[in-house]
Amino acid sequence: MPRETNVAKATRLREIITGLARAYPDVRCELDHANPLELLIATILSAQCTDKQVNIVTADLFRKYKTAADFADAPAEEFSNAIRRIGLYRNKAKNIQATCRILIERHAGEVPRTMEELVQLPGVGRKTANVVLGNAFGINVGIVVDTHVGRLSVRLGLTRETQPEKVERALMKLVSREHWANFSHWLIWHGRRRCAARKPDCAGCQIRALCPSCQ
Repeated sequence: MPRETNVAKATRLREIITGLARAYPDVRCELDHANPLELLIATILSAQCTDKQVNIVTADLFRKYKTAADFADAPAEEFSNAIRRIGLYRNKAKNIQATCRILIERHAGEVPRTMEELVQLPGVGRKTANVVLGNAFGINVGIVVDTHVGRLSVRLGLTRETQPEKVERALMKLVSREHWANFSHWLIWHGRRRCAARKPDCAGCQIRALCPSCQ
């Protein structure tokens, strides 16, 4: 089979986006949050943990702690215990409280709106910053690459890269900037609901005609 040209790949990707948008019209970030601070904290908690588990913990957490000062001033052991159901909870508790102190000291208690400022916060890498910028502020700086986005990008023949940073760069060249935030959600939703790692439901897949792994 001849190698797909970049033009052909971009055309196929537009059709993939159309198909995923039709399949998941209500797509959104599945971490429950009511404001940028809650999303930042939920995303820090979500590392190596499911969104479902995070949402269980934050349901009570966000009722008790509402501002950066609330998180920063909480007794360390008390706050750590409040998230103990989360994997790596002690380290995440330290990062969240340290982050909230920085928000108070440098940003008047507010979540910054730039990649450069966000990645300086403890526990915040490019992926977390992309989640916050795209979903809390509607600012598309990059594309979130989690395990679903990474493996579906390869399965759909969009890239051969496997390292998140390289996958993101490859996708940013193909996907229109206006779709960067939702593109991650579409692949995540599709990965969770249809295209499982071990047993993908190819027969019921809404974009199977566009997937080289289905041919």
